[in-house]
Amino acid sequence: MRQSKSAISRPLQLRRSVVAGLAVGTVALALSVGACGSLKKSASPATSVPSTAVTQETAAPTTQAPTTTINPATLPQTDEKPVTDGEGLNLRMQALAAAIIADDSSKGFSSFFPVEAYKQVKKNTDPAADWKNRLIAEFGVDTRDAHKLLGAGAAAATFLGADVPNAAVWVKPGEEYNLIGYWRVYGTKLRFDVGGTVKVVPVSSLISWRGEWYVVHLGAIR
Repeated sequence: MRQSKSAISRPLQLRRSVVAGLAVGTVALALSVGACGSLKKSASPATSVPSTAVTQETAAPTTQAPTTTINPATLPQTDEKPVTDGEGLNLRMQALAAAIIADDSSKGFSSFFPVEAYKQVKKNTDPAADWKNRLIAEFGVDTRDAHKLLGAGAAAATFLGADVPNAAVWVKPGEEYNLIGYWRVYGTKLRFDVGGTVKVVPVSSLISWRGEWYVVHLGAIR
């Protein structure tokens, strides 16, 4: 029995539609998989900030408190007896010698008894004025006289050292118009080499402040 063309073509059409459907499904599946893959690839990876970086950025900068230097002349007196040879004494005697060599008393001010200490020691109505108008004024005159004592070669003199006698005495309050006590020594000598000759400049009086010697009278006490 002969089949009609329409009967034969229906199975073929059915197969073609099934194949087409499968193809469409395959493409859709591929597109879906591709889309998922692209999403996974484009996502930014999770990152964590190191704890050290946070600490460095947020930690407040450290600051160091400024150091302050206290003037010992403003502190209370002590009964410590000064030594006849020490770093502080040597530095002050070198300053005094430099003032004498240069004929410039200002170079020796660091060797002189400080005004803040003098204000504590003396019971004058105005010890600061006495220190400036009498003691420092006399120190200027005595420095010039000591420079002259070295002679013509004074400006080229070399300081050799200071000899402080080991004969200090403790001056009690009230003995020399003083409110508080201090150590005092007479007869210190400064040695200089002037053109190959050793010359000596006497220092009339040193007195102490907190265990250190200071000049109070370079020349005669007046």
